[in-house]
Amino acid sequence: MLGARLSIILAKKHWAIMTYQSSLLRTLEERGYIHQMTDAEGLDALAAKQVVPGYIGFDATAPSLHIGSLVQIMMLRRLQQTGHKPIVLMGGGTTRIGDPTGRDESRKMLSDETIADNIKGIFSIFSRLLKFGDGPTDAVMVNNQDWLGQLGYIQLLQEVGTHFTVNRMLSFDSVRLRLEREQPMTFLEFNYMILQGYDFRHLNKERGVRLQMGGSDQWGNIVNGMELTRRMDGKEVFGLTTPLLTTADGGKMGKTAAGAVWLNEDMLPSYDFWQYWRNCDDRDVGKFLRLFTDLPLDEIKRLETLEGAAINDAKVVLANEVTRLCRGEDAAVAAEATAQATFAGGGLGEDLPALEVASEGVRLGAALTELGFTASNGEAKRKIGEGAVKLDDVAMTDPAFLIEVASGETRKLSLGKKKHAILKGA
Repeated sequence: MLGARLSIILAKKHWAIMTYQSSLLRTLEERGYIHQMTDAEGLDALAAKQVVPGYIGFDATAPSLHIGSLVQIMMLRRLQQTGHKPIVLMGGGTTRIGDPTGRDESRKMLSDETIADNIKGIFSIFSRLLKFGDGPTDAVMVNNQDWLGQLGYIQLLQEVGTHFTVNRMLSFDSVRLRLEREQPMTFLEFNYMILQGYDFRHLNKERGVRLQMGGSDQWGNIVNGMELTRRMDGKEVFGLTTPLLTTADGGKMGKTAAGAVWLNEDMLPSYDFWQYWRNCDDRDVGKFLRLFTDLPLDEIKRLETLEGAAINDAKVVLANEVTRLCRGEDAAVAAEATAQATFAGGGLGEDLPALEVASEGVRLGAALTELGFTASNGEAKRKIGEGAVKLDDVAMTDPAFLIEVASGETRKLSLGKKKHAILKGA
């Protein structure tokens, strides 16, 4: 095991200075996807001479993934764009356990029906960004419940458990940090890394998978799977991780004050999705264009050099390109038109979030909370007190103000300069 770890360390140093032969690693490097990699020279040589099947795993804990997962999905897209085969692994089995990485408490148990429904919902984003089929570079989606569900416990202990030491498992950050914080970890969760390692071995054996990719927090799990595959089958496989993705202000990608930025339309309106990218920090524009769009690198370099108010043009390009990929052309066009109508023209775009107001009206503070502009009525009261709330472009000061909207009419409610909604009379 020491030898394997040493080779990984040496590979990481070598990777930092080498020039890649393969379009796969050149593309990943140029666009900023690479953080850690095992045997960069070996993977580069392999990708230069043959189709490399590679996979990333996603647990089905919700009906949609959020944009924190988009960098991984785009990695699979880059894999396919450079002539290789993406494998989307849905964790129908591992979702029943829960990845302890970065968590302080056990994950809520989900029913089989809920997991199946979540997988159906999640597939929609992959179907937009990847080409599925039976060809050599066509994507496929697999479910680890199909093989993990068939493993007997004694079989798992005998065949797989002997290749893992408790000493090493306790050293993993996902376990060590949880124990240091004195947060309980169930034996069920402790087994997650064993099952994830088994996934890599199974996919290598059954589908010829040579590469597992993932976020930097998955490095230990990926290396475990590589080592298990080598020990059980004598096969050489590779691992690659992306950097921890944060925004320029240090925030976690995919999270906002209003909640997660979901990829699916039924979880987050396309206008709100578009606005997330349009409102990104100036310092993030170039990075996001490289990671989340297919724009040529020369065009990205031009856009990220824009200064002052002109950087907003680059943000509109970013918002349009990402929305087009994830939601479709119509959604991108409608979102930009709504933004222009709302901000440039001072009107009401049809794609804005909407709240139907009953004949008896709605209190100002309650309307902000119902729209999701504020997390609570207390927060709404604070925002109103700060002068940040306007009704039909008029500043409001009373949280208890009763908003009335006649049937068939509309009014505009705004929080700050970037959040706007339509109030519709019932």
